Amino acid sequence: MIEIDGVSKAYGDNLAVNDVSLTIQPHTICAVVGTSGSGKTTLMRMINRLVEPTSGQIRIDSEDVTAVPAHELRRRIGYAIQGNGLFPHKNVGQNIATVPRLLGWNEKRISARVDELLELFQLDPHMFRDRMPHELSGGQQQRVGVARALAAKPNILLMDEPFGALDPVIRTRAQDDLLAIQQRFGTTIVLVTHDMEEAIHLGDRIAVMDEGKLVQFAPPAEIIGNPASDFVAELLGPSDRAFRLLSLSRLADHVESGEATGEPLPSTASLRDAYSELLWSGRTAAPVVTAAGDVIGRIRLESLTRLAMAPK
Repeated sequence: MIEIDGVSKAYGDNLAVNDVSLTIQPHTICAVVGTSGSGKTTLMRMINRLVEPTSGQIRIDSEDVTAVPAHELRRRIGYAIQGNGLFPHKNVGQNIATVPRLLGWNEKRISARVDELLELFQLDPHMFRDRMPHELSGGQQQRVGVARALAAKPNILLMDEPFGALDPVIRTRAQDDLLAIQQRFGTTIVLVTHDMEEAIHLGDRIAVMDEGKLVQFAPPAEIIGNPASDFVAELLGPSDRAFRLLSLSRLADHVESGEATGEPLPSTASLRDAYSELLWSGRTAAPVVTAAGDVIGRIRLESLTRLAMAPK
């Protein structure tokens, strides 16, 4: 659990973060969203003491972070940034091994962990372990950056605009990878983004920052259905609320019995994605499959339309 209690950060007369309090529950993703200069990155960087607060307190599992030497604290917390931040003079394996080596892991354990993470991110260890960062695509570099942040098995992962430099297709894939990894390891993730769509897709709860203040901290459905201010509503944009709410539910929770033909939809897809696909393809229904390719039922356009039009 991360408890942020009345935290402020002043730079001269300017308060970059102004009296922010919130609690991030274990094994969840907290998306911190806001415009440039809203204080979101400063807030996140105070968790691992890359920025020291002017006032207030941050506790991790009830322990004040200032009670731990900063360098030791940072080795317990994974950190991934936009552009991945890989060391250009080190190969992929050496990059991932950075923190385990600082912690004194033996080489056998380090090698096993590097290979485990590469396989997890669908990067063949034999092909990628010895490659240099410049030999990787942008999406591959980002995967390695997240793998490095997870290498020492941290309970907390901080991510600062991690997917901002990726093109839309790769970005969506990277977001889905992150969700799968978070569910597998139960890591508590604090993710800073300026993209409300990304926050809605990834966050169990969303913290909206404006001019250093926390203006709303709530689950995505509440943010969409009841924005706390005009600023929050502006961040949401003009997109239809019903379709945003469809994006919060997975097909796996709405599969119907029966058969359907044509290209199947993955059970992990959102109802919004399924609705768009059926409308675009002109189909009235589609089969739904698991990650292993097993058909578990179907989803009908009529059912999705009814869900979209239901009062919220």
